[in-house]
Amino acid sequence: MAEKSNTPGPSIVDFRRKPEWLKIRLPRGFKTSQVVGLLKDRGLHTICSSGMCPNRAECWGAGTATFMICGNICTRGCRFCNVATGTPLPLDPKEIDDICDSVKELGLKHVVLTSVDRDDLPDLGAGHWVSLIKALRERCPGVTMETLIPDFQGRHELLDMIIEAAPDIVSHNLETVERLTPKVRSRATYRQSLAVLKYLAEHGVKTKSGIMLGLGETDDEIFLTMDDLLEAGCRIMTIGQYLQPTRQHYPLQAYITPEQFETYGRIGKQKGFRHIESSPFVRSSYHAEKHLH
Repeated sequence: MAEKSNTPGPSIVDFRRKPEWLKIRLPRGFKTSQVVGLLKDRGLHTICSSGMCPNRAECWGAGTATFMICGNICTRGCRFCNVATGTPLPLDPKEIDDICDSVKELGLKHVVLTSVDRDDLPDLGAGHWVSLIKALRERCPGVTMETLIPDFQGRHELLDMIIEAAPDIVSHNLETVERLTPKVRSRATYRQSLAVLKYLAEHGVKTKSGIMLGLGETDDEIFLTMDDLLEAGCRIMTIGQYLQPTRQHYPLQAYITPEQFETYGRIGKQKGFRHIESSPFVRSSYHAEKHLH
């Protein structure tokens, strides 16, 4: 299994010592136990659990869950991400049935799909994405859907497959500001991700994107990123705190206060975003069901 690219230097702040506003107890309850148990039994992967998302109980209680498809080993090694990097296993066709059955059994109302990058496959996994989207439409009528897609290397024929499958929202994250992208993301570029979002929006797709803060970005860079997204036709944005997983990952530069996040959210709304989620605990799928309208 490959290591994350480049060995980062020391963090500016101690990533192991979180400020008070980031210290919360992860809630437990029947719904949480039910979801975790079902995912384990079916061998499914979800960012909610693997990322120890602090919002998972709230989302699951609202009838929303995020499934990670195409396996749990990524062909890229982004320095912020805690997903394993290496040579993935072959796609599991049973994954589609397992996710559809889980959505029905859990009574979910809204599903977010995301995936590892599959640069090893001729279609980069797009065909598997489409098969799952179509299966959910057929077998789980009334369930709405957001697809948090990889960049598919900017290939229009693969993006066209997603567009034709017609999920309710297509999301693709910039992850960070342009200056930091080469340091933080693997193989992806800021401009290509913007081009992906623009292509989707030009074809009538409702698009969404997000960034993490605390990587060393400036206010001006954050505002420029907002402007770039708006110019690309994106009207939904998420902004959350970067949490460094281990010493081997990109070094955390700062903890951003809740007040700063509120300011970014207010400015984003003023700039023209229809929906903007901005707080330390925000993740890509936070309040995803509210972004449909």
